[in-house]
Amino acid sequence: MDECSCPVTKDSKPFTIVDVARLAGVSAMTVSRALNSPEKVTPATLERVRDAVARTHFVPNAMASGLRNARARLVAALLPTLVGPVFQEMVQALDLALHAQGYQLMVGQSGYDADREAELLRTIIQRRPDGIVVIGLVRSAEGRRLLRASGIAVVETWELPQVPLDMVVGFSHAAIGSAVADFLYQRGHRHMAMISANDPRARVRIDAFSARVQALGLPVVPPAFTAAPSTMGAGRAGLAALRLRAPELSAVFCSSDMLALGASIEAREQGWQVPGQLAIVGLGDQSVAADAAPPLTTVRIDGTRIGRLAAEMVVARAQGGAPAEPVVDIGFSIVERHST
Repeated sequence: MDECSCPVTKDSKPFTIVDVARLAGVSAMTVSRALNSPEKVTPATLERVRDAVARTHFVPNAMASGLRNARARLVAALLPTLVGPVFQEMVQALDLALHAQGYQLMVGQSGYDADREAELLRTIIQRRPDGIVVIGLVRSAEGRRLLRASGIAVVETWELPQVPLDMVVGFSHAAIGSAVADFLYQRGHRHMAMISANDPRARVRIDAFSARVQALGLPVVPPAFTAAPSTMGAGRAGLAALRLRAPELSAVFCSSDMLALGASIEAREQGWQVPGQLAIVGLGDQSVAADAAPPLTTVRIDGTRIGRLAAEMVVARAQGGAPAEPVVDIGFSIVERHST
């Protein structure tokens, strides 16, 4: 056998288990056994196989191994956007909790599009992960059909559906809308409105906020809509539009901290005092909220807990058990800072 310690060269095609076997002077079955059950081969053979793997940079086919063992040890997460900072805390906690249990996380973006969601789910299901965690609900009928037929554990997050697809870790967006309206009313505000994205979750908050404002006997100002994912620029534009529509506006609830920070910047540029002339509430309690000028009042969602619970649910199912609670409402809190 060639004793050169340099990586073996080959054409652009990747090395296969047959190449490794040929280099190690053993059969492909022996290579497979050495990689998957090293205790079943002699130390000398194991050393030769490992040397061949190192020299070829061979990467074993995890899919094939997963099918043999009926355990992929892979969990997929579906996000509406990869650039939305509001989801980062949850995804990080999910990844850390899964990694601690020996699972890997694969992330995909649905883009707030039902057709793309179904296409992505079909691709993920073909890889037979141990579980799928979805931010939001699976909204496409085709996606829900595929998941039910697959038998794969599913955790929907960030919402509380009336009819869960499988398991849920979420909170009530309607309760958030109502609670923020009450919060602002209790602080003396009688002209309030929203700057919001127009996705289904945001729509629920808008409807609840508007219904509560109306129930309090206050004028309902139509929201300023922005595209998702939210940006500070959209927050600035949204506040400018609202002030033209309702000059008496004294408080604004934004569907993300990024929108709220943009609104705060626009208020400062226009010479409006925050909170003296305008109160601002965000959503997400991102790390920048407490460091803003002024510090931002916001709705706190415990993304870390969502991620950890979702991981626990998936792992429990993957190991043949069941979670103690298949549906968990983690609630929310309003963190009051100087912007109100």
